Formats: sequence, structure tokens, C-alpha cells
Amino acid sequence: MKFIMLQADGMPDRPIKALENLTPLEAANTPCLDSIVQNSELGSVNHIPKGYKSGSDVGNLSVLGYDPKKYFTGRSPLEAESMGIELDEFDTTLRCNLVNIQNNVMEDYSAGHISTDKSHVFINYLKKFVDNDICALYPGVSYRHILVYKNDISDINTTPPHDILEKDISSYLPSGNGSENLRSIIKECSSKIQDLRNENSIIKNEKVTDVWLWGEGKKTILPNFTEMTGKSGSVISAVDLVKGIGKCANLKIIDVPGATGYLDTNYKGKVEMGIKSLENNDFLMLHIEAPDETGHEGDYVKKIKAIEDLDSKVIKPLLDGLESKYDNFKLCIVSDHPTPIELRTHSYEYVPYLIFDNKTNLNNHNQKRFTEKIVDNLDNVIHDGYKLINKLFGI
Repeated sequence: MKFIMLQADGMPDRPIKALENLTPLEAANTPCLDSIVQNSELGSVNHIPKGYKSGSDVGNLSVLGYDPKKYFTGRSPLEAESMGIELDEFDTTLRCNLVNIQNNVMEDYSAGHISTDKSHVFINYLKKFVDNDICALYPGVSYRHILVYKNDISDINTTPPHDILEKDISSYLPSGNGSENLRSIIKECSSKIQDLRNENSIIKNEKVTDVWLWGEGKKTILPNFTEMTGKSGSVISAVDLVKGIGKCANLKIIDVPGATGYLDTNYKGKVEMGIKSLENNDFLMLHIEAPDETGHEGDYVKKIKAIEDLDSKVIKPLLDGLESKYDNFKLCIVSDHPTPIELRTHSYEYVPYLIFDNKTNLNNHNQKRFTEKIVDNLDNVIHDGYKLINKLFGI
């Protein structure tokens, strides 16, 4: 038996007036997903424990079977792990976004989804002014980078930039004990970025104006996934956060060329390499980021596109490939949290899930489509999201 966890990041949403009060998931054309609903178990699940911020860090830990209340130590250390950054016990890590701020207002948390190669021009330039005996910048993917601080500044408070879109940043700058240096870094980088833009014609048209520090945390230690579940496995994602969780869990990380975490990602490569990975493993987590990114953009047309791409470019070829290569498999489709268009950030609602077995009809419902209505219409509910993976495995 092969097991696949397909994580459609941020896919659930809320009714949108311009869509005649449909959600993007309801409005999207998803014939492949619809075709397996009648043979699948449906239910709802909560991946964000009470008192935790709704985020992909907490949510993806839960999706992979780890109780965030036990194992969550912050977002950035998971990304640092993926990037191969060696952390000491007292190091504090922070996510460093390249962002666009205009007139003190957060306009874009991703600087126009800057390409990785151009983002490295910025980060490598800023390292000359930021790096010293106690802190260092590390280049990551696209707008996502890491700052490691060699002191314990875990009492600081920061805010994700995607939570403050179109808001004045003044009251959201890092605060708490030790935050003065972080604010100084942000200010210094803003000045140096402008200098670089004036000097370097290659990046003068990029939308980067500033850096934003957030997602503080300490080194993460997780139980070995195989020892915990009895299943060997791998993770495919374009996002360092998800790769970092997989690495901490001792899962194999598969890097797919052209995987961007956006609408232009290499879906074909992710599916093909995922199917192949199951030749030597029991389990695959396949993470798709585009629904979340388009939700943050507040663009329902792009979010519908992301969902339809998920159906036609991921689910269909994934099912076709699994059917031709493996005798028996189970597929779970779920999201870590909603990212509603109207909010442009994460919310706290329960999300729908689906489990499909190619040999067994698991139908437990009267639903015809996989939508948010499952949350309201079915009593099959998992309140502790980290237990969903046990249902997939049948343990």
C-alpha cells in the first residue's frame, strides 16, 4: 500500500460576492476531484490548536502528524533546517522577507514574488552590512530568507507581513526585549536596498524596498517519522518551511527543478518525481503552495486558477500515474488552513479533507463535490488535526 498526503495550502475560503457568494473552490472547475468524491471518505479537520496563530508552520506540522502543542518552536527554525543552517541551542532565527513598503504601508509581502536569483543579489549585498559576530543573513528561495541571531532574544514579538497588507507598519515593528537591534537592521537594510537599486541596473525594476523580520524561533527537534508511524517517506515542496519539517522528521526531501511555490511552478515535475519516490517509500507528502499565495494576493481569479491547476496538473496525472504503477494506494487531500480572499491572510476555520482508496469505496456522505460545505454538513470531524495522518494510515 502506498500513501499520499496532498496538501493544498490555504485552499479553503469564504463566499465572495463577485462569485455570486461561491468560494473559489466552489467556483472552480474540478472534474477530476469531483470524480473521486463519491468513493471517498469526507470530513473536516482542525490543524490550528486553540491559542496558536493560524499559519503554515503550525498547520504543516499537524498535517504530517506532529502535535504543534508539543513540537512547535517557531517558523524560521524549520526553514533554517531546510537550508542546512546549523543552529546552536540558544540561537534565535527569524524569517527575513524581501517586501515592498510604500509611505510606511505594507504593499507586498513578497516583493512581486521576486525570482530566487535576483533575491540573492539583494541578500548577498545586505550581508556586507548585517553580518557580524552575533547575526548573519542566509539567502533562501524567492522572497523568503533567514536571519540567525546568536543571542537568546525569544522574548521578542513580531508580525507576519502578510497579516498587515495595506496597513501602516509602525505599530507592527519588532517589539520586546532585544528588538532594538532588529529594528535597526530593518532600517539599515531599507537604506542599503535603495543604494543597491541605484547602482545595479539588473534589479532596479524589482519591487524590493525593505526587509521584514518575523517568525522568530528556536531549533526544532521532531521524533523520527518512520519510527513514529512505521512508514518510510518523502516530501516534495517548493517551500523551505515544509522541507524543513520533513528534514526534522527524517523524511527524504526531493528537490524539483522549477518548483516556485506559485502559479508558474513545475507541477509536472513534482508529480512525476513524487510517483517515482514511492518505488522505495511508503509515503509521500506533496505540498502545493499556489492557493495560499493567491489568497494572500486577494485575487480570486488567480485562486480559481490555482485550484483548477491543482485538479488538472496535479490530481489527474497523480491518480493516473499511481493507478498504472501501484496496485493499491490511498490519497488524502487536505489543507493546513484557509486563506480567504477577503482577509488576504490565514483564518481559523476547520477545513475539509478527503481520503480515497483505489480498491475500496470509503463513501460516508451524500456530497457531490469537495468544498467547504463539507465542514458544515458532515459530522465526521477531527478536532486534533495531527491525528488525520493516522486515519490515512489506518492506525
